[in-house]
Amino acid sequence: MHSEAKEAQPFPVPVAELAAGDPLLESWPLICPTGFREYDARWWYGLAGDPRRSQINLVGLHAVGLGLGTLALRKGRGARFVTAHDYRSYSLAVKSALNAGLIAAGCDVHDIGLATTPMAYFAQFALDASGVAMVTASHNENGWTGVKMGLERPVTLGPDEMSELKSIVLNADFERPGSGQYSLHTEMRQEYIEDLVAEKSVSRPLRVVVACGNGTAGAFAPDVLRRLGCDVVELDCALDYSFPRYNPNPEDLTMLSAMKEAVLANGADIGLGFDGDGDRCGVVDEIGSAIFSDKVGVLLARDLAQIHGPSHFVVDVKSTALFETDPQLRKAGGTVEYWKTGHSHIKRRVRDSNALAGFEKSGHFFFNGPIGRGYDDGLLTAIAVINMLDRHPGKSLGEIYATLERTWASPTMSPHCDDEKKYQVVDRILEKLEDRFRRGQSFSNHAIDEIVTVNGVRIRTKDGTWGLVRASSNKPELVVVIESPVSEKRMKEMFAAINELLSEFPEVGTYNQML
Repeated sequence: MHSEAKEAQPFPVPVAELAAGDPLLESWPLICPTGFREYDARWWYGLAGDPRRSQINLVGLHAVGLGLGTLALRKGRGARFVTAHDYRSYSLAVKSALNAGLIAAGCDVHDIGLATTPMAYFAQFALDASGVAMVTASHNENGWTGVKMGLERPVTLGPDEMSELKSIVLNADFERPGSGQYSLHTEMRQEYIEDLVAEKSVSRPLRVVVACGNGTAGAFAPDVLRRLGCDVVELDCALDYSFPRYNPNPEDLTMLSAMKEAVLANGADIGLGFDGDGDRCGVVDEIGSAIFSDKVGVLLARDLAQIHGPSHFVVDVKSTALFETDPQLRKAGGTVEYWKTGHSHIKRRVRDSNALAGFEKSGHFFFNGPIGRGYDDGLLTAIAVINMLDRHPGKSLGEIYATLERTWASPTMSPHCDDEKKYQVVDRILEKLEDRFRRGQSFSNHAIDEIVTVNGVRIRTKDGTWGLVRASSNKPELVVVIESPVSEKRMKEMFAAINELLSEFPEVGTYNQML
């Protein structure tokens, strides 16, 4: 006797929190709403024995996959997705849950396995897929997970699409045709590497320290740079998702210090560091001095404009003012546009403005044709830096860097501010500074020249010194950056003024004053 088939039940509406040990964690979707950020998604997933409450579970990640597939179908973007994961103890499980949701939404999933984020972007082109879902928490510490998503190569989701996705997922407003398919592609790593090194080599012997912080890039970066002809010194390239030495983040001072020691100990020409998912690259020179990524961007913009002729570049609002003032870049016909911080924002602007390249202070670099395909790739950035060095025979990287006019710049500082409060805090800071500007009042004991609001608040005084305060797009933090073309003293004065302003807001946590 056959029973009648039951009608499929609606997918349950996710809840924002569940207590540790609640049995519903095994069967009900848990999704903290603040995990949906401006251009990707990040949640605290948790580690064994960690007391912090999880912000998402595997059922919730299944719902995210369902939502992403639903969004693709409703926008008519096609239902062919590349998926991949970074090297963390839980990333494969997270990706499997996401895959199941995409398949339930009727998507064809092309899983390329362990990968860097740019390898997933490359696979969109190689496999003719419109969509991508890369499971990674990037440079965030262990316990975090996330997804970098796109529906149209080479760009990723922007704020409007993320808002739509959030609404679909949190309201369980899903399409579930259930006709999707799954395939696994084990050949993509080799195809990606071959594409990177095709028709590229170095003409001078270069010893390169390659630092990966035991993250995903360790499975790719040493091989790529050896294929170029470099003498590679591996530093923390063995995969180890406990990140035993330091978090793989080329902006992190601990990682930069380790790179410096390795460069000096091995007599290397350059040190290159990669973040946890391989889409960013940090640089130290032959004496171990870190070169901030925005300054590397100025050097590359000069180099590329000289090779390709007058070219347009997009840079994020955290970046050095040298992009506007550098004489060599201007002489080569380079034009520069400051834009919103965030890999999705810069990537989209590079495409829309037909820029040759885009540069973020965080180390995300984007190269359009004929150099790249428009997406951020730490390894392609490393190759561009190596090629620039190779085109200056007899000169060290430090000597090339010394041709830039000197500025005094702070590290990127990140005082804590809750996700629910950080944007309102920045709005109130803007109100205070604009009121000063209208009244003709000074800031940091100098007249205000300009306030740029393309992303947060960037205030510049008449002597060219500037300070930025913006809300972080992926963590409960503010972002603070200072630069002065005048002196270290002026940089510290601007920092003191910004710090005094921030102290007026109890929502902003205390943080180490690095200056």
